[in-house]
Amino acid sequence: MKFENTGIENFKADLNRLDEVMQEHGLVRAGQWDYERVTYDRKFELREGTFYLRIQGYALDGDVDIFKATIQLMTPFLGKHYYPHGVEYGEDEHFPASLVSQCKKILEEVKAEIEKFAS
Repeated sequence: MKFENTGIENFKADLNRLDEVMQEHGLVRAGQWDYERVTYDRKFELREGTFYLRIQGYALDGDVDIFKATIQLMTPFLGKHYYPHGVEYGEDEHFPASLVSQCKKILEEVKAEIEKFAS
C-alpha cells in the first residue's frame, strides 16, 4: 500500500539528520542500505500478522557508506510479511484500518520534523 501525496517524497535531506529523525519515530535503517540507497523500516506485530512501514531514498550526491550523502526520499509504503517469502505490498493485501491510521500519523510527524531542515 502506497501512501501517496504525503509530501515526504518531495524532500532532499542530509543522511545523518534523516537517520536521527527516522530513529526517533521507530524507523530503523540498520543494514538496509548500499552505497546509493537507504531503506527505513518500522515493524508492527499484530494479531493479523507482521507489517512494515517503509520509507526509501537514494543518494543525489555523496556516499551512504561514509555517512555523507544528500538523500532524495521516495513515496512511503506499507507491506505485510509472509514467511518465508518476504514482504508483499500489493493492492490485494488487507491492512487493518487502525494500522493505516497509525502509519499516517507517523508519516505526518516525520514530515513535520524533516521540513525543518530539508530542501
